[in-house]
Amino acid sequence: MKYSLLDVAAVAPDEHPGDALHGAVPLARAAERGGYERVWYAEHHNMPAIASAATSVVIAHVAANTERIRLGAGGVMLPNHSPLVIAEQFGTLAALHPGRIDLGLGRAPGSDQATMRALRRGPESADTFPQDVLELQGFLSGETRIPGVRATPGDGSNVPLYILGSSLFGAQLAAALGLPYAFASHFAPDALAQATQLYRSEYRPSAANPEPYLIVAANLIAAPTEQEAAVQYQAALRWRAKRFLVRGEAELSDDELDQVLATPSGEHVRAMMRVTASGTPEQAADYIERLAERTGADEVILAPASPLRAERIRAVELVPAPAARALQAS
Repeated sequence: MKYSLLDVAAVAPDEHPGDALHGAVPLARAAERGGYERVWYAEHHNMPAIASAATSVVIAHVAANTERIRLGAGGVMLPNHSPLVIAEQFGTLAALHPGRIDLGLGRAPGSDQATMRALRRGPESADTFPQDVLELQGFLSGETRIPGVRATPGDGSNVPLYILGSSLFGAQLAAALGLPYAFASHFAPDALAQATQLYRSEYRPSAANPEPYLIVAANLIAAPTEQEAAVQYQAALRWRAKRFLVRGEAELSDDELDQVLATPSGEHVRAMMRVTASGTPEQAADYIERLAERTGADEVILAPASPLRAERIRAVELVPAPAARALQAS
């Protein structure tokens, strides 16, 4: 069973986004040393605490500063872009870093309503997501669906595609197209069991993917002791409360944020983090193993949840992938 990493280049308190982007490299290097399969970067917009909006640019930077680990988007929100432009971007990455580039695709805006308008995207943009995936697939496979239009670079690169989702729609689409599926249970766990079962039961084999391939996401908080992990977990809850529940530029103390977390809205934030591998390294690894067994996942992608980068890097170092862990023990 493989481990991978999901990074949003989180901007720590009193930090510039540039610091977060430069910090993506040591986190990816830690994952590489720990035997992780891949690192994905998520597209979000108009979020001051997240610096990974331009996923292809972040991937290029990290790829130039790592050696072996696969890198990709987890994901590109395809309705925000034309399939041709994404094929060119990821075709360029694949040409520069052969055999190391993935492309995960989602249909959510990755933003709020006002930002959707700034992206020149309307509420109906997601309606063409299945067709856009097929168009993109054609550009990357060398079998363009638009006569006379080819992606350069990108044409025939066969960059692997993954469908991302947090609902039954993504599971059904991935199954229908014969593509790997990644479920965002690190922030939207409610439909996890139903979506993963649906994906496997309805999967239609494709030439590139004769068998279904399921990736399940989990938050990761690991520290040498349970007490340290508990402190980091509470800090992660407060960070999410600031992002989702505190309006404007209001600055709240930790005690005030804990009061917010005690409200019904705060309970929703806690529910978002329900799928979290937290505790000592042994406890976190045990949770990941049980999650994979319960869902039948082929791979678990971990989202380090501490607001502080040093703690995120340390968590990855403390919880290496099973193959690396076995090698360390031998």
